[in-house]
Amino acid sequence: MTENHSSPSEERIAYLEGLVSQARIAAAVFTQFTQEDVDRIVKAMVLAGLEQAQYLAGLAIKETRLGVLEDKVLKNMVATEFVYNYVKDKRTVGTIREFPERNLVEVADPIGVIFSLTPITNPTSTVLFKCVMAIKTRNAVIFSPHPNAWHCCHEAVRIMYEAAVKHGAPEGVFSCLESHTLEDNAYLMHHKDVGLIDATGGPSAVKAAYSSGKPALGVGPGNTPVYLEKTADLEMAVWTSSPPRHSTMERFAPQSRRW
Repeated sequence: MTENHSSPSEERIAYLEGLVSQARIAAAVFTQFTQEDVDRIVKAMVLAGLEQAQYLAGLAIKETRLGVLEDKVLKNMVATEFVYNYVKDKRTVGTIREFPERNLVEVADPIGVIFSLTPITNPTSTVLFKCVMAIKTRNAVIFSPHPNAWHCCHEAVRIMYEAAVKHGAPEGVFSCLESHTLEDNAYLMHHKDVGLIDATGGPSAVKAAYSSGKPALGVGPGNTPVYLEKTADLEMAVWTSSPPRHSTMERFAPQSRRW
């Protein structure tokens, strides 16, 4: 634990340990799945996410009071169909590549249990994306949504979880913290059975993830410097590099270890 946060109560620790335990068991079962098993589940999840893209977008708008409905729908589609089209043919189980001349073999190995923080911006699309990539790489995820986007994130997790389990994923592969606190987050970030922290959110969340002593992937606001060449149409260049109604969407995914 960190010095800045007190420990959760014994009752709360029991609850958190239960989530980690079921995720650890699911991750262990997942190691036995073939590439065909994984791809079948991923496809079913993507279809479920697409079917509920507008519903989840509406929930996100209502709860967070941020964004535009059409943009939220599009982002949910990007996080499912567009991502699926990119990863569907990629191997993530067993031997990926061989280098005979170097006597090396590249093998995909699951991380296990991932603890994931999700933001108030792009809440449902972030969950959909992370669920797809976790299943593709045979990992279990415990989600900790932003408190002002908890309901829509919980619904996104539920939809993806039900689709995954229905098509063969191990039970407990996804879970979502209920009314979490900073103490909960700190406890799970330092839990011995959590193999990776995947933090999407503000600077404090990303800093906490990178300060945990564990492997971590962190994405903050996403603003980057943009160079405009002297002949550019300034108005068009500014709009295309930073559209007023769109915010950036994370573009990383939990990766299997490779040896």
